[in-house]
Amino acid sequence: MQTQAILKFVRLSPKKARAIADLVRGKPVGEARNILKYSTRKPARILFKVLESAIANAENNHGADVDELRVKEIYIDQGPVLKRIMPRAKGRADRIVKPTSHITIKVSDGH
Repeated sequence: MQTQAILKFVRLSPKKARAIADLVRGKPVGEARNILKYSTRKPARILFKVLESAIANAENNHGADVDELRVKEIYIDQGPVLKRIMPRAKGRADRIVKPTSHITIKVSDGH
């Protein structure tokens, strides 16, 4: 049984989020929770909430045992990029890019 949770359009760089996602891929959910909960990086807080949602989905929708769940897949896709302009000296302008991400976490009990 496999269950997922998806968070779209989160204001987070995919490159930064993937670095944290690599830490928990394939781990039991208890261990993944601890890694994300005690990390000080911004992506860890967001991934923790999505992981909690995936666990709750598995528990409520499929009656899964939380102790047997593992993070089967976790991937971060790039969302649309917000483009902004910052005024600079002598009438010039710089572009500021604000990337967004789509986060998908799939948990499975191995069946």
